[in-house]
Amino acid sequence: MKASTVFSLLIVASLAALGGWQYGRQHAASNSTIIAASERKVLFYQSPMHPWIKSDKPGNCTICGMKLVPVFEGDQSADAGSEDASLVRLSPQSINVLHVDTAPVVRQPLARTIRVAGMIEDDDSTHRRLSAYVEGRIDKLFVNYVGAEVTAGQPLASLYSRELLIARGEYAQAVRQSPSAERENFLAASRQKLRRLGLTPQQIEKLPGQTGDTADIVAPISGTVVERKVYEGQYVKEGDVLFEIADFSKMWFVFDAYERDLAWIRVGQPVEITTPSVPGKIFTAPVAFIDPNLVMATRSAKVRVVLENPNVADPAKHRHELLHKVYADGRIRVETDPVLTVPRGAVLSTGSEPLVYVAKDERHFEPRRVTLGRAGDDVWEVVAGLSEGERVVGTGNLLIDAQAQLDRPAQALPIASPAAELTETQRTAARELLAAASAVSEALAADDLAAHNKANEIFRAKAEAVITSFGESARRLHDVANSGPAKDLVG
Repeated sequence: MKASTVFSLLIVASLAALGGWQYGRQHAASNSTIIAASERKVLFYQSPMHPWIKSDKPGNCTICGMKLVPVFEGDQSADAGSEDASLVRLSPQSINVLHVDTAPVVRQPLARTIRVAGMIEDDDSTHRRLSAYVEGRIDKLFVNYVGAEVTAGQPLASLYSRELLIARGEYAQAVRQSPSAERENFLAASRQKLRRLGLTPQQIEKLPGQTGDTADIVAPISGTVVERKVYEGQYVKEGDVLFEIADFSKMWFVFDAYERDLAWIRVGQPVEITTPSVPGKIFTAPVAFIDPNLVMATRSAKVRVVLENPNVADPAKHRHELLHKVYADGRIRVETDPVLTVPRGAVLSTGSEPLVYVAKDERHFEPRRVTLGRAGDDVWEVVAGLSEGERVVGTGNLLIDAQAQLDRPAQALPIASPAAELTETQRTAARELLAAASAVSEALAADDLAAHNKANEIFRAKAEAVITSFGESARRLHDVANSGPAKDLVG
């Protein structure tokens, strides 16, 4: 006997016992309902767990052992046969127990909050790398650490270069010549050569009165030194990177927008940004750029937001409020034009098509396949399947769907079952197992611990008997107990 088959049998019987105990808890309330409705005519008695089990007198369900409940004249479920078979019908008691709540299908703007995570970067459009224009030797460093704040034109280092020294001499010679057209041409050529060798126009204008054989390397922009690659006395070649300078007066918040969110994001939308390095403050700025190139590995695109980064008032802290390379979170609140919507809790994902339950009246609910569009924070956009003004089940729809699954076998259940192939010994073992399960449920419903313990011992013994007598047929017993009436098995 396989362990999985034994476990399946135990589940079948245990669920029956648990159902009986739950029913016992609610038995007092059910009795009061029956008494209150005693003036109404009882049409028949029906199993609450297996609705196809009916009787003209009180008794127990032949499958789970639960007591049959009365169905009164005028009850919605009494004349079920004359109504649409697809409807799920609930009694007033079930409506209260399931806490069924409905909501209207309305046309409203679809609101959504997109939460993103990214990093604070410097403004890449102003980031500068300062390279050597000419071969030479770093004679002195004026800025010798990363993080130093510099201004445009501030000396960073002095460079000795033989080539630059010769060009300075040629320029000085041109300045000393008598005014003439030839002098002006020579002077212009000398200035152009000095510019190619890295001197600024301001430095060139000051050359005639300068002494010494070195030239200053100055900062091209105001900002923060984020990288230094030279030391005093180091020889450099043309093209070697000496410094990197970033302008932190404006920062970029860069984040990845996934493919499913790109339809919501537009340039100009405001983004609320928070970072742990500045607790309690929200920075707000619009989306400045959306990269049209998708990253294949993550199926996302880079999105950029430009932030103002003011100086802090406390001189003991870093200069700017937002630090470079810190992590940050963003929220983008978007809203569409009015569309047809249903609450998100009303939609069940039961397969290839979403499902909702439409309330036809207080007790009748119709399963409806719908086509959904975009998902908002609280609602779904409905493209097809519903009309404005209809009411859908928002709370309790899972239990209604479970009731629909219970009702479904009664609509198209074949009379024949694998039980016809069972032997008389197997039938006897099955009857005794179900009777033992019923005894366990009754003991639980009565809150009788001693009776429950005794009934449970009998149930275990009967389960072993079923395993012994059925062998490989035990799985057929499990299928029968879960798919149709038990009277074919035990009758």
